[in-house]
Amino acid sequence: MDFSEKLLTLRKANDMTQEQLAEKLNVSRQSISKWESGVSHS
Repeated sequence: MDFSEKLLTLRKANDMTQEQLAEKLNVSRQSISKWESGVSHS
């Protein structure tokens, strides 16, 4: 399981939207989307 899969699995397990997770991590929702799709890891 790579980072993108772990992120998606944990976010869904905690019943969070990408927007909610982005707010908690102080990043954009677009960043969460990119991380989950495996486009970017930075």
